[in-house]
Amino acid sequence: METPEGTPLLTVLLIVWGVVTAVLLILLIYRGTLESREDDQIFLDAAEEGMAREQRAIVARIDKLSKPITGLVVASGALLLVAAGLWLWDAFKRF
Repeated sequence: METPEGTPLLTVLLIVWGVVTAVLLILLIYRGTLESREDDQIFLDAAEEGMAREQRAIVARIDKLSKPITGLVVASGALLLVAAGLWLWDAFKRF
């Protein structure tokens, strides 16, 4: 199966899959660095309110990354399955 420009569709799918997966890995690494800065438990008094605000901001960023990461996982898996299906279909078509 080829696109009108002559580039194999499977190659285009694999390139798109690679880009989506690379973005996914970057977001996972970023979330990991945020999580390493997050404290599980903080005992605060009124003087340490700045630390509490910083922790809430970190947690908010981590929560904000959840939906894009989930979407990229689904997109990466779907693209990989479609590419594998096209590869198998092409292989069976040749024989």
